[in-house]
Amino acid sequence: MKDGRFICLGIESSCDETAAAIVSDGRDILSNIISSQIEIHRVFGGVVPEIASRHHLTQINSVIETALEEANIGFEDVDLVGVTKGPGLVGAILIGLATAKGLAFTLAKPLVGVHHIKGHIFAAMLQDKTLKPPFLSLIVSGGHTDLIDVRTPQDMELLGHTRDDAAGEAFDKVARVLGLDYPGGPEIDRLAGEGDPRAVHFKRVMLEEGSLDFSFSGIKTGVLNHHNNERQAGRDVCIPDIAASFQEAVIDVLAEKTRIALKKTGHRVLTMGGGVAANKGLRDRMVKVCEDEDVRLILPHPGLCTDNAAMIACAATLDYRAGIEDWLDMDANAVIPLG
Repeated sequence: MKDGRFICLGIESSCDETAAAIVSDGRDILSNIISSQIEIHRVFGGVVPEIASRHHLTQINSVIETALEEANIGFEDVDLVGVTKGPGLVGAILIGLATAKGLAFTLAKPLVGVHHIKGHIFAAMLQDKTLKPPFLSLIVSGGHTDLIDVRTPQDMELLGHTRDDAAGEAFDKVARVLGLDYPGGPEIDRLAGEGDPRAVHFKRVMLEEGSLDFSFSGIKTGVLNHHNNERQAGRDVCIPDIAASFQEAVIDVLAEKTRIALKKTGHRVLTMGGGVAANKGLRDRMVKVCEDEDVRLILPHPGLCTDNAAMIACAATLDYRAGIEDWLDMDANAVIPLG
Protein backbone atom coordinates (compact mmCIF):
# COMPACT_ATOMS: atom_id res chain seq x y z
CA MET A 1 0.00 0.00 0.00
CA LYS A 2 1.39 3.41 -0.97
CA ASP A 3 -0.26 6.66 0.09
CA GLY A 4 -3.47 4.78 0.81
CA ARG A 5 -3.66 3.30 -2.71
CA PHE A 6 -4.02 -0.40 -3.48
CA ILE A 7 -1.17 -1.27 -5.84
CA CYS A 8 -1.22 -4.18 -8.26
CA LEU A 9 1.76 -5.34 -10.30
CA GLY A 10 0.47 -6.90 -13.52
CA ILE A 11 2.49 -9.24 -15.74
CA GLU A 12 1.56 -10.34 -19.27
CA SER A 13 3.51 -12.78 -21.48
CA SER A 14 0.90 -14.85 -23.33
CA CYS A 15 2.30 -14.32 -26.84
CA ASP A 16 4.96 -11.95 -28.19
CA GLU A 17 4.75 -8.96 -25.83
CA THR A 18 6.66 -8.95 -22.55
CA ALA A 19 4.70 -6.54 -20.38
CA ALA A 20 4.53 -5.26 -16.81
CA ALA A 21 2.35 -2.53 -15.34
CA ILE A 22 1.56 -0.84 -12.06
CA VAL A 23 -2.12 -0.01 -11.55
CA SER A 24 -3.54 1.79 -8.53
CA ASP A 25 -6.98 0.87 -7.14
CA GLY A 26 -7.74 -1.15 -10.25
CA ARG A 27 -8.23 1.89 -12.48
CA ASP A 28 -5.28 4.30 -12.43
CA ILE A 29 -2.32 3.34 -14.61
CA LEU A 30 0.95 4.41 -12.99
CA SER A 31 3.08 2.61 -15.60
CA ASN A 32 2.49 0.27 -18.52
CA ILE A 33 5.69 -1.09 -20.05
CA ILE A 34 5.78 -3.32 -23.14
CA SER A 35 8.77 -4.96 -24.80
CA SER A 36 7.63 -5.84 -28.31
CA GLN A 37 8.96 -8.73 -30.39
CA ILE A 38 7.60 -7.56 -33.75
CA GLU A 39 11.04 -6.97 -35.28
CA ILE A 40 12.27 -10.35 -34.04
CA HIS A 41 9.41 -12.31 -35.64
CA ARG A 42 9.04 -10.18 -38.79
CA VAL A 43 11.58 -12.24 -40.72
CA PHE A 44 9.45 -15.35 -40.09
CA GLY A 45 6.15 -13.68 -40.99
CA GLY A 46 4.60 -14.71 -37.67
CA VAL A 47 5.30 -15.57 -34.05
CA VAL A 48 7.72 -18.44 -33.43
CA PRO A 49 6.77 -19.84 -29.98
CA GLU A 50 10.25 -20.95 -28.88
CA ILE A 51 11.82 -17.63 -29.84
CA ALA A 52 9.01 -15.77 -28.07
CA SER A 53 9.64 -17.72 -24.86
CA ARG A 54 13.37 -17.01 -24.96
CA HIS A 55 12.74 -13.30 -25.44
CA HIS A 56 10.35 -13.22 -22.48
CA LEU A 57 13.02 -14.89 -20.35
CA THR A 58 15.65 -12.27 -21.19
CA GLN A 59 13.33 -9.24 -20.93
CA ILE A 60 10.89 -9.84 -18.10
CA ASN A 61 13.01 -8.73 -15.16
CA SER A 62 14.06 -5.46 -16.79
CA VAL A 63 10.47 -4.75 -17.89
CA ILE A 64 9.23 -5.18 -14.31
CA GLU A 65 12.02 -2.98 -12.96
CA THR A 66 11.18 -0.27 -15.50
CA ALA A 67 7.49 -0.45 -14.55
CA LEU A 68 8.35 0.06 -10.87
CA GLU A 69 10.72 2.94 -11.64
CA GLU A 70 8.21 4.74 -13.87
CA ALA A 71 5.52 4.36 -11.19
CA ASN A 72 7.98 5.64 -8.58
CA ILE A 73 7.37 2.73 -6.23
CA GLY A 74 9.34 -0.21 -4.85
CA PHE A 75 8.51 -3.89 -4.49
CA GLU A 76 7.54 -3.18 -0.87
CA ASP A 77 4.65 -1.01 -2.09
CA VAL A 78 3.04 -3.80 -4.12
CA ASP A 79 -0.17 -5.22 -2.59
CA LEU A 80 -1.08 -7.76 -5.26
CA VAL A 81 0.58 -9.62 -8.12
CA GLY A 82 -1.63 -10.33 -11.14
CA VAL A 83 -0.47 -12.46 -14.06
CA THR A 84 -1.84 -14.00 -17.24
CA LYS A 85 -2.44 -17.73 -16.75
CA GLY A 86 -3.80 -18.46 -20.25
CA PRO A 87 -4.80 -18.89 -22.97
CA GLY A 88 -1.82 -18.37 -25.25
CA LEU A 89 1.57 -19.92 -25.98
CA VAL A 90 2.21 -22.19 -23.01
CA GLY A 91 5.98 -21.65 -22.98
CA ALA A 92 5.53 -17.89 -23.06
CA ILE A 93 2.88 -17.95 -20.33
CA LEU A 94 5.13 -20.04 -18.09
CA ILE A 95 7.82 -17.32 -18.06
CA GLY A 96 5.43 -14.69 -16.73
CA LEU A 97 3.73 -17.11 -14.38
CA ALA A 98 6.99 -18.35 -12.82
CA THR A 99 8.16 -14.77 -12.35
CA ALA A 100 4.86 -13.74 -10.73
CA LYS A 101 4.91 -16.75 -8.39
CA GLY A 102 8.47 -15.96 -7.32
CA LEU A 103 7.57 -12.35 -6.57
CA ALA A 104 4.37 -13.24 -4.71
CA PHE A 105 6.23 -15.77 -2.56
CA THR A 106 9.22 -13.51 -1.88
CA LEU A 107 7.08 -10.46 -1.09
CA ALA A 108 4.45 -12.50 0.80
CA LYS A 109 1.76 -10.92 -1.38
CA PRO A 110 -1.42 -12.47 -2.81
CA LEU A 111 -1.39 -13.84 -6.36
CA VAL A 112 -4.24 -13.78 -8.90
CA GLY A 113 -4.11 -15.54 -12.27
CA VAL A 114 -6.05 -13.79 -15.03
CA HIS A 115 -7.67 -15.17 -18.17
CA HIS A 116 -6.10 -13.23 -21.04
CA ILE A 117 -9.46 -12.40 -22.65
CA LYS A 118 -10.78 -11.17 -19.31
CA GLY A 119 -7.91 -8.70 -19.35
CA HIS A 120 -8.99 -7.42 -22.77
CA ILE A 121 -12.58 -7.07 -21.56
CA PHE A 122 -11.66 -4.91 -18.59
CA ALA A 123 -9.18 -2.73 -20.46
CA ALA A 124 -12.28 -0.63 -21.13
CA MET A 125 -12.50 0.11 -17.39
CA LEU A 126 -9.06 1.70 -17.61
CA GLN A 127 -10.26 3.86 -20.48
CA ASP A 128 -13.52 4.92 -18.81
CA LYS A 129 -13.32 4.97 -15.02
CA THR A 130 -17.12 5.24 -14.71
CA LEU A 131 -17.71 1.97 -16.53
CA LYS A 132 -19.17 -0.95 -14.62
CA PRO A 133 -21.07 -4.08 -15.70
CA PRO A 134 -23.40 -5.07 -17.17
CA PHE A 135 -22.25 -4.51 -20.76
CA LEU A 136 -21.54 -6.33 -24.02
CA SER A 137 -17.91 -6.83 -24.99
CA LEU A 138 -16.54 -7.56 -28.46
CA ILE A 139 -13.01 -8.98 -28.33
CA VAL A 140 -11.21 -9.10 -31.68
CA SER A 141 -7.59 -10.23 -31.76
CA GLY A 142 -5.15 -12.50 -33.56
CA GLY A 143 -6.35 -15.56 -31.70
CA HIS A 144 -9.87 -14.67 -30.60
CA THR A 145 -13.12 -13.22 -31.91
CA ASP A 146 -15.66 -13.30 -29.09
CA LEU A 147 -18.92 -11.66 -28.06
CA ILE A 148 -19.29 -11.72 -24.28
CA ASP A 149 -22.21 -10.84 -22.03
CA VAL A 150 -20.49 -9.25 -19.02
CA ARG A 151 -22.89 -9.32 -16.07
CA THR A 152 -20.30 -8.87 -13.32
CA PRO A 153 -16.49 -9.14 -13.36
CA GLN A 154 -16.93 -12.77 -12.28
CA ASP A 155 -20.13 -13.65 -14.17
CA MET A 156 -19.73 -13.67 -17.94
CA GLU A 157 -21.29 -15.66 -20.75
CA LEU A 158 -19.63 -16.34 -24.08
CA LEU A 159 -22.36 -15.60 -26.62
CA GLY A 160 -20.34 -16.25 -29.75
CA HIS A 161 -16.82 -17.13 -30.85
CA THR A 162 -14.91 -17.97 -33.99
CA ARG A 163 -15.30 -21.48 -35.36
CA ASP A 164 -12.12 -21.31 -37.43
CA ASP A 165 -9.82 -18.33 -38.07
CA ALA A 166 -10.00 -15.41 -35.68
CA ALA A 167 -10.40 -12.04 -37.38
CA GLY A 168 -6.82 -11.00 -36.61
CA GLU A 169 -5.51 -14.32 -37.91
CA ALA A 170 -7.43 -13.81 -41.15
CA PHE A 171 -5.96 -10.31 -41.48
CA ASP A 172 -2.42 -11.63 -41.10
CA LYS A 173 -2.94 -14.51 -43.54
CA VAL A 174 -4.50 -12.25 -46.17
CA ALA A 175 -1.67 -9.75 -45.73
CA ARG A 176 0.82 -12.55 -46.40
CA VAL A 177 -1.04 -13.49 -49.60
CA LEU A 178 -0.92 -9.85 -50.72
CA GLY A 179 2.80 -9.60 -49.99
CA LEU A 180 2.41 -7.10 -47.17
CA ASP A 181 4.74 -6.62 -44.22
CA TYR A 182 4.25 -8.29 -40.81
CA PRO A 183 2.14 -7.67 -38.79
CA GLY A 184 -0.44 -7.65 -41.55
CA GLY A 185 -3.46 -6.18 -39.78
CA PRO A 186 -2.21 -2.59 -39.56
CA GLU A 187 -0.96 -2.78 -43.16
CA ILE A 188 -4.38 -3.84 -44.46
CA ASP A 189 -6.06 -1.11 -42.40
CA ARG A 190 -3.69 1.47 -43.87
CA LEU A 191 -4.15 0.28 -47.47
CA ALA A 192 -7.92 0.00 -47.05
CA GLY A 193 -8.01 3.77 -46.70
CA GLU A 194 -6.59 4.03 -50.23
CA GLY A 195 -8.82 1.41 -51.86
CA ASP A 196 -12.44 0.91 -52.93
CA PRO A 197 -14.32 -1.39 -50.50
CA ARG A 198 -16.84 -2.20 -53.27
CA ALA A 199 -14.23 -3.21 -55.85
CA VAL A 200 -14.40 -6.94 -55.06
CA HIS A 201 -17.26 -8.81 -53.41
CA PHE A 202 -16.17 -11.32 -50.79
CA LYS A 203 -18.83 -13.51 -49.20
CA ARG A 204 -20.07 -12.52 -45.73
CA VAL A 205 -20.40 -15.74 -43.74
CA MET A 206 -23.20 -15.32 -41.17
CA LEU A 207 -23.67 -19.06 -40.39
CA GLU A 208 -27.08 -20.38 -39.30
CA GLU A 209 -29.87 -17.97 -38.38
CA GLY A 210 -29.52 -16.53 -34.90
CA SER A 211 -25.93 -17.71 -34.43
CA LEU A 212 -23.49 -15.26 -32.87
CA ASP A 213 -20.47 -17.36 -33.88
CA PHE A 214 -17.98 -16.19 -36.49
CA SER A 215 -16.22 -17.79 -39.45
CA PHE A 216 -13.54 -15.97 -41.42
CA SER A 217 -11.73 -18.80 -43.20
CA GLY A 218 -14.05 -18.48 -46.20
CA ILE A 219 -13.29 -14.78 -46.64
CA LYS A 220 -9.59 -15.55 -46.42
CA THR A 221 -9.93 -18.26 -49.08
CA GLY A 222 -11.94 -15.92 -51.26
CA VAL A 223 -9.13 -13.37 -51.23
CA LEU A 224 -6.57 -16.05 -52.10
CA ASN A 225 -8.64 -17.34 -55.02
CA HIS A 226 -9.35 -13.84 -56.37
CA HIS A 227 -5.70 -12.82 -56.14
CA ASN A 228 -4.52 -16.00 -57.90
CA ASN A 229 -7.20 -15.83 -60.61
CA GLU A 230 -6.38 -12.21 -61.44
CA ARG A 231 -2.66 -12.91 -61.69
CA GLN A 232 -3.16 -16.04 -63.80
CA ALA A 233 -5.40 -14.05 -66.15
CA GLY A 234 -2.64 -11.49 -66.56
CA ARG A 235 -4.69 -8.67 -65.08
CA ASP A 236 -3.28 -5.97 -62.82
CA VAL A 237 -3.99 -6.59 -59.15
CA CYS A 238 -4.96 -3.52 -57.15
CA ILE A 239 -3.80 -4.38 -53.64
CA PRO A 240 -5.54 -1.42 -51.93
CA ASP A 241 -8.87 -2.43 -53.50
CA ILE A 242 -8.50 -6.03 -52.31
CA ALA A 243 -7.45 -4.86 -48.85
CA ALA A 244 -10.42 -2.49 -48.61
CA SER A 245 -12.89 -5.10 -49.91
CA PHE A 246 -11.60 -7.79 -47.56
CA GLN A 247 -11.65 -5.48 -44.55
CA GLU A 248 -15.18 -4.33 -45.39
CA ALA A 249 -16.38 -7.93 -45.51
CA VAL A 250 -14.89 -8.75 -42.10
CA ILE A 251 -16.25 -5.56 -40.56
CA ASP A 252 -19.73 -6.20 -42.00
CA VAL A 253 -19.87 -9.55 -40.19
CA LEU A 254 -18.50 -8.17 -36.92
CA ALA A 255 -20.92 -5.23 -36.99
CA GLU A 256 -24.02 -7.31 -37.78
CA LYS A 257 -23.26 -9.97 -35.16
CA THR A 258 -22.66 -7.25 -32.58
CA ARG A 259 -25.93 -5.56 -33.49
CA ILE A 260 -27.79 -8.86 -33.00
CA ALA A 261 -26.06 -9.42 -29.64
CA LEU A 262 -27.03 -5.94 -28.43
CA LYS A 263 -30.67 -6.60 -29.27
CA LYS A 264 -30.55 -10.06 -27.67
CA THR A 265 -29.02 -8.90 -24.38
CA GLY A 266 -30.62 -5.47 -24.18
CA HIS A 267 -27.32 -3.96 -23.07
CA ARG A 268 -26.93 -0.22 -23.51
CA VAL A 269 -23.12 -0.25 -23.35
CA LEU A 270 -20.69 -1.87 -25.81
CA THR A 271 -16.95 -2.18 -25.23
CA MET A 272 -14.24 -3.45 -27.54
CA GLY A 273 -10.84 -4.98 -26.92
CA GLY A 274 -8.05 -6.96 -28.57
CA GLY A 275 -5.49 -5.90 -31.15
CA VAL A 276 -7.96 -5.67 -34.05
CA ALA A 277 -10.06 -3.27 -31.96
CA ALA A 278 -7.41 -0.69 -32.90
CA ASN A 279 -8.44 -1.02 -36.57
CA LYS A 280 -9.71 2.36 -37.76
CA GLY A 281 -12.29 0.93 -40.12
CA LEU A 282 -13.77 -1.27 -37.40
CA ARG A 283 -13.80 1.55 -34.85
CA ASP A 284 -15.57 3.87 -37.27
CA ARG A 285 -18.21 1.24 -38.07
CA MET A 286 -18.89 0.49 -34.41
CA VAL A 287 -19.45 4.18 -33.76
CA LYS A 288 -22.16 4.06 -36.43
CA VAL A 289 -23.70 0.86 -35.04
CA CYS A 290 -23.94 2.33 -31.55
CA GLU A 291 -25.40 5.58 -32.83
CA ASP A 292 -28.08 3.60 -34.69
CA GLU A 293 -28.87 1.44 -31.64
CA ASP A 294 -28.61 4.30 -29.12
CA VAL A 295 -25.86 2.43 -27.27
CA ARG A 296 -22.89 3.91 -25.43
CA LEU A 297 -19.59 2.80 -26.99
CA ILE A 298 -16.32 2.60 -25.07
CA LEU A 299 -13.23 2.18 -27.24
CA PRO A 300 -9.96 1.76 -25.34
CA HIS A 301 -6.96 3.67 -26.62
CA PRO A 302 -5.12 1.55 -29.23
CA GLY A 303 -2.30 1.04 -26.71
CA LEU A 304 -4.80 -0.65 -24.38
CA CYS A 305 -6.25 -2.82 -27.17
CA THR A 306 -3.06 -4.73 -27.87
CA ASP A 307 -1.57 -7.08 -25.27
CA ASN A 308 -0.51 -5.15 -22.17
CA ALA A 309 -0.15 -5.72 -18.44
CA ALA A 310 -2.33 -2.83 -17.22
CA MET A 311 -5.43 -4.74 -18.31
CA ILE A 312 -4.17 -7.79 -16.39
CA ALA A 313 -3.64 -5.72 -13.25
CA CYS A 314 -7.14 -4.26 -13.56
CA ALA A 315 -8.77 -7.68 -13.92
CA ALA A 316 -6.66 -9.13 -11.09
CA THR A 317 -7.72 -6.34 -8.74
CA LEU A 318 -11.39 -6.89 -9.56
CA ASP A 319 -11.08 -10.61 -8.83
CA TYR A 320 -9.11 -10.09 -5.63
CA ARG A 321 -11.72 -7.68 -4.31
CA ALA A 322 -14.32 -10.39 -5.00
CA GLY A 323 -12.39 -12.80 -2.79
CA ILE A 324 -10.55 -14.68 -5.53
CA GLU A 325 -6.93 -15.64 -4.91
CA ASP A 326 -4.70 -18.30 -6.47
CA TRP A 327 -2.17 -20.69 -5.00
CA LEU A 328 1.46 -21.02 -5.98
CA ASP A 329 0.68 -24.35 -7.68
CA MET A 330 -1.38 -22.56 -10.34
CA ASP A 331 -0.32 -23.79 -13.77
CA ALA A 332 -0.19 -22.24 -17.22
CA ASN A 333 -2.96 -23.28 -19.60
CA ALA A 334 -2.72 -22.80 -23.36
CA VAL A 335 -6.45 -23.41 -23.81
CA ILE A 336 -8.72 -22.29 -20.98
CA PRO A 337 -12.43 -21.44 -21.17
CA LEU A 338 -13.54 -17.97 -20.18
CA GLY A 339 -15.12 -18.12 -16.73
